[in-house]
Amino acid sequence: MPIGQTHISFLNANNANIMLVDQEYREILSGHVVLPDGIGMDMASRSLNGMQFSANLNGTDFVPALLTYMTTKKRIGLVGGHEEVLSATATRLKEHSPWHDFVEIADGFFDKEDSSAVIEILDRSELDILLVAMGTPLQEKWIHYNVAAEHARVVMGVGALFDFVSGRVPRAPVWVRHLRCEWAYRLWIEPSRLWYRYVVGIPVFLVRVMQYKFATRRERTPETSSR
Repeated sequence: MPIGQTHISFLNANNANIMLVDQEYREILSGHVVLPDGIGMDMASRSLNGMQFSANLNGTDFVPALLTYMTTKKRIGLVGGHEEVLSATATRLKEHSPWHDFVEIADGFFDKEDSSAVIEILDRSELDILLVAMGTPLQEKWIHYNVAAEHARVVMGVGALFDFVSGRVPRAPVWVRHLRCEWAYRLWIEPSRLWYRYVVGIPVFLVRVMQYKFATRRERTPETSSR
């Protein structure tokens, strides 16, 4: 991570599964501020630490709240999504926090192997914050290799944020979110895309959590019994 730059990522059960098998992604995250996203992280924390996280810091709620909290005008760049989703996101965010400037840098359908055209736009955009919505782990890797401190001091990989903000994908009703069941609502809305992530991925994640818990317990047992 460049000196003078902060990278923020969100870790949910799906991203944790990816992290465990993708060493490059795991190493990149080690230099990020990583925020807990979703009920899976709470279940893991309760199992391993005896308590859940104090807040569910998913990007869809965190980013709008951060924009509201920052009362000083900022220039915020947007990268990712379909062209119409990108434009709608910029419009909605401007309505949400009109004192900020939102700059459409590029949709998500450029050649990731040659990002020179996008980098040229970043070079002249004078951003404070950059939001990148490409999906995990592509967005984190692209940020790592392409976004310098002079492009933006704060860079966030925000996953599906643009889809929700633009209205392309509806969010779960508030009562569903309060029950921590937004994942089930998303599965109902997009079953073909998300069934593997939730139906297979969540149980796999929980099994890995329990394996880690029992492994660390076994490691501590000889030390305890020898006293």
